[in-house]
Parts: sequence; C-alpha cells; structure tokens
Amino acid sequence: MNEPIHEITELLRDWSNGDHNAMDKLMPLVDRELKKIARNYMRNERAGHILQTTALVNEALIKLIRENLRFADRKHFYGIVSKRMRQVLRDYGRKRPKAEHVNVDDMDIADKAKAREIRLLEEGLTELAQIDERKAAIVEYRFFIGLSLDETAKVLDISSSTVQREWSFARAWLNRYLCSEPTAQE
Repeated sequence: MNEPIHEITELLRDWSNGDHNAMDKLMPLVDRELKKIARNYMRNERAGHILQTTALVNEALIKLIRENLRFADRKHFYGIVSKRMRQVLRDYGRKRPKAEHVNVDDMDIADKAKAREIRLLEEGLTELAQIDERKAAIVEYRFFIGLSLDETAKVLDISSSTVQREWSFARAWLNRYLCSEPTAQE
C-alpha cells in the first residue's frame, strides 16, 4: 500500500464528518488498492462472473455510502470495504440460481468443490472472528486481499512476527474447522 497514509486518514475522517467533497478527493488515492482487493476476491469466483473488478468496488462503496459509517483510519476503511465486497459477491451468488438455471449434475466436480470450500471458509472465518477478530482480519488481509506479511503488519500496526504467528494459528484453526465439517453432499 503506497498511498499517502495520513492524507487518506484525514479524508476518511472528513468524509465521516459529512464532507462530501472528501469522498471525491479520497477515491483517486484508494482506487488502486480497492481494485487490487477486488481482483483478489474475483480470482475465487467462477469464470464469466457477471461482476467485474470496478463494478465490485462500486457496489461495495455504494453499500458504505448508504451505511454512513465513521472510519477511524485506513485500516478500518479497507477492512470494512473488504467485508462489503464479500457481501456483494455472496448476494450475487444467492441471486444466481434465480437468474441462471444451473444443473448441478452438469457442473464440473472441481467447481462444486471450490464453491463448497469457499462457503465453508466464509463460515469458518465468521466463527474465527467471534473467537479472535484480529486473527480473522489477518486471514482477510492475507487470503482475500492478498497483502504480504509486512503489509498486513503495517495495516494492523503490529510486528511481522506477530502476523506470522497469528497467520499460522488462523490457518491451522481454519484447516481444522474445514476438515471437521460433514462431507455429505448437499
């Protein structure tokens, strides 16, 4: 993340305090990073997904604008935007069967497994967040957003060794969660 950190934090606070011009100044500073986050999410989606990177960013931002949230800093902002992107993709996934008739028997076995794994990962991450929010945030930043250990450490304002230790724990915890789920076909 190479954007001017202090300027972004100031603009986020101004936006939170009702300055509508702050959003216009903020977007060019965060656009590249938001698209990077969206690309990392889209890599886990099926080929030919109706949403593209820019549309995913825009949908997530629309959700944020409607919520009228207050952001403490860029870490908080990127974390919330990341969650909104996952919500947008989840919402589109729920709508998909209505808009497109898919015969599950015709789906590639790998596609079925990938969809199930992503759903289970989402459920596991939600449960992990109830136990330890920071470990869940590390998974979001590393897996979904694609940040390095050092970038994650900077965003969370903790040491890289702490990120490494908690990343290892979170991966092991999620692996145990995923392996303990029933394997019955749905």
